[in-house]
Amino acid sequence: MAVVCAKADWFVSSCSTTLVAINLKQTREPFVFDCAKAEKKPKEADGDDKSAGEGSEEKESGSDRILAFAVSVSGKHAALTDDHKRLVLFCTEPSWHCISTRWVVRRCMSLLFTQAEDEVFVANKSGDVYSFSVLEPHKPGELKLGHLSMLLDVTLSPDDKYIITADRDEKIQVSFRRSPYSIQAFCLGHREFVSALLVPVGHPDWLLSGSGDETMKVWHYETGRRLHNIDLRQFTLESENTDTEKRFAVSRIISSPDGRHVAVQCERFPSVQLFTVDSGTGGCLSPAETLALPHAPWDMTFDSRSRLWVLLESEDVNVLLYRYSEQHWKLCDSETPELRRVTEALQAQWDVFKGSVGLESQFKHLYKVNFDNTASYLQKKQERLEQESKKRAAVNGSKPSKRSKTESGPVPQSTS
Repeated sequence: MAVVCAKADWFVSSCSTTLVAINLKQTREPFVFDCAKAEKKPKEADGDDKSAGEGSEEKESGSDRILAFAVSVSGKHAALTDDHKRLVLFCTEPSWHCISTRWVVRRCMSLLFTQAEDEVFVANKSGDVYSFSVLEPHKPGELKLGHLSMLLDVTLSPDDKYIITADRDEKIQVSFRRSPYSIQAFCLGHREFVSALLVPVGHPDWLLSGSGDETMKVWHYETGRRLHNIDLRQFTLESENTDTEKRFAVSRIISSPDGRHVAVQCERFPSVQLFTVDSGTGGCLSPAETLALPHAPWDMTFDSRSRLWVLLESEDVNVLLYRYSEQHWKLCDSETPELRRVTEALQAQWDVFKGSVGLESQFKHLYKVNFDNTASYLQKKQERLEQESKKRAAVNGSKPSKRSKTESGPVPQSTS
């Protein structure tokens, strides 16, 4: 699975074990970081780390595959975490370089920098959120809060007051960042795992959430009140919707920096759905356009100029760039300087990306398994009645000779 993010002058993508950072404004060599060559955890430090709450409680195994990465709002910092439970912190100025390598307790699902860029939050598969200092890059992480099930995404309110977490059990929790044990609200209403969260630009009191139930919801997260529900199945293209029983999850929700647009990506569908944001406070998103793509997208991002970048599962056409003009989204020319830099850099690294083409859904095993107990009971009851009927028929079928003797009456006695 490949992921992209555009912040400040940088277009950053990760896939497999490699992170690639491409400068959009200058023609220069991209920064490439390979986790396979990253610092290894000292074995003698395991005991100390465990006592400090930062050690690995799982047996060290797995690959160097990158599980999540994030770039700070200003683009000055970046972080990634991998399958070996490393948390690598980078500084991007004056050029990209690694600041520190720390270790997390469990494999992580999501990373997020605070608006102040003083902390990075890490959400893991066990349902815990840890905070790691950016200002003290070698300081161990601190446990902030926990869920009872796997965390799939985490975000913050624009003022860093609330930390918002989503889990596999359909729950969205809004907690105070400074005192996470104090829960402000729950946003409840999804019927499957919550896979994506976003506080859109320009509406700091809204929360957008996407789920495996094929919907996107808009919340007033501070009160937990639902403002709007959008059934995304109605926006899938006819060619995509040949299987009416096909389930899909929302894999990404993003907002343009100007606050005018929201883009939604659903797994396995070769399209992106665009919405315009209502300038009022009603929590409404108006459907705008459905962008048909030549291949299924891996990921997408808006850049600082509110242009939409889409990363595709294709070597020939690996990136598309759209700009909003005259009330429509238009495809940019392939000779656009920024697009050409990104395309050439990713093609040079295609060996890293090609192994992720056509991979199965990352959400496949998260869906609830439904059991129809009534139907199962009735089926077993019917089978039991049929077996009893067959037994009675077999017993009745073995008695005719005995009945014939009885029905013929007693045998006459001799009188001689």
